[in-house]
Amino acid sequence: MDTRDAIQEARNRGLDLVEIAPNAQPPVAKIIDYGKFLYEQKKKAHEAKKKQVTVQVKEIKFRPGTDDHDYQYRMEHARQWLGEGDKVRAAIAFRGREMTHRELGAKILKKLTEDLTDLAEVEVYPKMEGYQMFTIFVPKKAKVAEKKASDGAAEKKEEKPEAEKKPAAKKAPAKSKAEPKGDDEIF
Repeated sequence: MDTRDAIQEARNRGLDLVEIAPNAQPPVAKIIDYGKFLYEQKKKAHEAKKKQVTVQVKEIKFRPGTDDHDYQYRMEHARQWLGEGDKVRAAIAFRGREMTHRELGAKILKKLTEDLTDLAEVEVYPKMEGYQMFTIFVPKKAKVAEKKASDGAAEKKEEKPEAEKKPAAKKAPAKSKAEPKGDDEIF
């Protein structure tokens, strides 16, 4: 259809001529309500954004002299975050003369890597950046998929009993004559 004819037809219908695919041969245009078209595009973009997963990078910090209990505590937090699908950045801060013993930091990160192998993969292998040595762990794909599948099943089970319950009618408490009214309230 000729462009002029399409514009005339759109005016007759009280709608707009909208070019959908300008790069196609020939260009594709539709006769639609442009405001409604924009609204639907915005709605689709909002839905896509809602389904998008945002991955946070959580950080745990160590020192070269970190004790076993502190290490275990931080490692458990890292396991929890990886199980939730977040990335974990493990950093070891060196101060002063500790810089001469970088092998202590590397030893801690190696132990952490071994402890998290079942849940995580190493995205960035240990490297120095200023006075810090760090590594970044990302959750394994299979573990995150299993976690999401089990969460979805748990949500469906929880929803069903709530839907079956019928809301009980609430009775208003009977007002006694002894209750104060308005400004006469007693504290």
